[in-house]
Amino acid sequence: MTLERFRLDGRVAIVTGASSGLGVAFARGFAEAGADVVIGARRPDRLDHTRRLVEETGRRCLAVTTDVSVPEQCQALVDTAVAEFGQVDILINNAGVGAAVPALREEPEQFRHVVDVNLHGTYWMAQACARVMRPGSSIVNIGSVLGETTAGLPQAAYSASKAAVTGLTRDLAQQWTTRKGIRVNCLEPGFFHSEMTEQYPPGYLDRVMEQRVVMNRAGEPVELVTAAIFLASDAASYISGVVLPVDGGLLLT
Repeated sequence: MTLERFRLDGRVAIVTGASSGLGVAFARGFAEAGADVVIGARRPDRLDHTRRLVEETGRRCLAVTTDVSVPEQCQALVDTAVAEFGQVDILINNAGVGAAVPALREEPEQFRHVVDVNLHGTYWMAQACARVMRPGSSIVNIGSVLGETTAGLPQAAYSASKAAVTGLTRDLAQQWTTRKGIRVNCLEPGFFHSEMTEQYPPGYLDRVMEQRVVMNRAGEPVELVTAAIFLASDAASYISGVVLPVDGGLLLT
């Protein structure tokens, strides 16, 4: 009975940013937990690869090309999910972009682009899903420990957008948990290998592991995916408005 509360059978999960990295891991992991999955991202060719990985688990998957910074595309993603599967029970708000530009050289359009995707996109997706979600549904926003600390790179736009996702999570939880029965929580990943970390200067990630991460290593995707499954499942049915770091102890230093 206890372990069954972690299962997602009969549920439909939307995963954004599902064309690479952690988004692919979320999509496959939620399928392995029993959910049918609707995936969205801007690169249709890579989305198709994710779709095949999900379908290998025996679950159904629908891929919809989506730019989350465009509210109409967020709504279209949700409408397509409902038309195909009849419901949306879980949102993994994973789509995001990073930038490492010195603050005095960062152009307005660079800053706006990061905020448009990381903050505005998170909001538009949550808003579109909440319109159709039933009581007992769950939204998991993907923030970052860089919303609470710095890591030596010039990442003003990224850090600001992720700090804002934390505040957004708490406000939406306050609004929607009582009124609509929708739980809203946030995961704050530390350092996981992704397209973003591939852009770091040579040796940077190794130095951060040694100096800042208590566990002295980067996270494995499954370690973040299982935390998301917990928050999305009935195992966390009494949890809303929580910001959970998955960071190997980075915020301890």
